[in-house]
Amino acid sequence: MCTATLNGYPRLLADIGGTNARFALQTAPEQWERISVLPCADYATINDAVAAYLREYAHGETVRHAAFAIANPIRGDWVQMTNHHWAFSIEAVRQAFAWETLLLLNDFTAQALAVSRTAEHHLVQVGGGKSVADAPKAVIGAGTGLGVSGLIPSAAGWTALAGEGGHVSFSPFDDTEVMIWQYARQQFGHVSAERLLSGAGLVLIYQALAQQQAHSVPPDLSPADITAQALNGTSPLCRETLDIFCAMLGTAASNLVLTLGARGGVYVCGGIVPRFADYFKQSPFRRRFEDKGRFADYLADVPAYVVLSPYPGIEGAAVALHNHLRLNIKELKQ
Repeated sequence: MCTATLNGYPRLLADIGGTNARFALQTAPEQWERISVLPCADYATINDAVAAYLREYAHGETVRHAAFAIANPIRGDWVQMTNHHWAFSIEAVRQAFAWETLLLLNDFTAQALAVSRTAEHHLVQVGGGKSVADAPKAVIGAGTGLGVSGLIPSAAGWTALAGEGGHVSFSPFDDTEVMIWQYARQQFGHVSAERLLSGAGLVLIYQALAQQQAHSVPPDLSPADITAQALNGTSPLCRETLDIFCAMLGTAASNLVLTLGARGGVYVCGGIVPRFADYFKQSPFRRRFEDKGRFADYLADVPAYVVLSPYPGIEGAAVALHNHLRLNIKELKQ
């Protein structure tokens, strides 16, 4: 059982994806520093990456508590990363560094927790009215995959939902999206929302449109290429791709808001949309978000926000660790 106090600093925080691991030291409440991004491929194990960071940045200080947000479901002690070769026991890592606490949580659960603390200057509102205080908040974000979560209010604060909503079945809205769904289904069978609302999904949408319009597809086309050409006006097909992507995200976001009753707003995170927030405000996202028949008026009142926080995974890990330590301390006092 954790024997620490809430003032046990510094704390090690990490946001670990399939490509990079971001580390930071939290030195006080709401204060993290010495942020470093380490390529996962440069390290054989997670222990090697952690040790490298601590050698460079810990400056001899003793870390007692750590929390890692990781792009993976957490189903027990053993973690096998989906998009990287690292595999490890949480308890074995904790023991290797003699920490009192090592907390792991899904990276998008961490992003949802970060939303509960996000400053207003890191939010760009996209339509809607004012958020309803103490109402659930919806959190969604496209990047390598599609993250889906929600924040539920309680007497103890905000609780972040840990689910796999990105893997629900994709539901086409119009004939063009039916065509794209059919194109994806021929290749993959089941078509999840993540299959199209992700970096790879941008490429897939482009390929489907190109096939329909008899365009040739560059063999090395990347999501960044599509986005850049859409925004600089050099490719009408890329612009159509990005418009459809944003419209699809509007459908997914409104579905999530209705499911959760999220009158506290929908928060758009992830690695894709924050890169073009200005375009996103004028994109088909909001029109599609409100296109829900009898519930159009309900959704018209719900604000959407693009989250521009630079390190939401690290921030969310800090919130989760604080909550975990507070709970353990409370249990010790009982």
